[in-house]
Amino acid sequence: MNLNQIINMIVRQVTRRLVNKGVDAGIDMASRRGKSRDEMTNEERARADSQSRQGKDMAKRARKARRVTRKLF
Repeated sequence: MNLNQIINMIVRQVTRRLVNKGVDAGIDMASRRGKSRDEMTNEERARADSQSRQGKDMAKRARKARRVTRKLF
């Protein structure tokens, strides 16, 4: 491996982590409908947590489906 390949590998890993954190933050924000946790009632907080969990589960299933599709084609 040359230095360029090593640098590209590190940059890809860092970029992937940042994008994943951004996606998770976006899912959380969408499930809370823009409110902070302090502004929510207990019912809203529980609903936001369950919606956030569902969104993350759907994203996880989509990633798995993408991997399976890649293997097939």
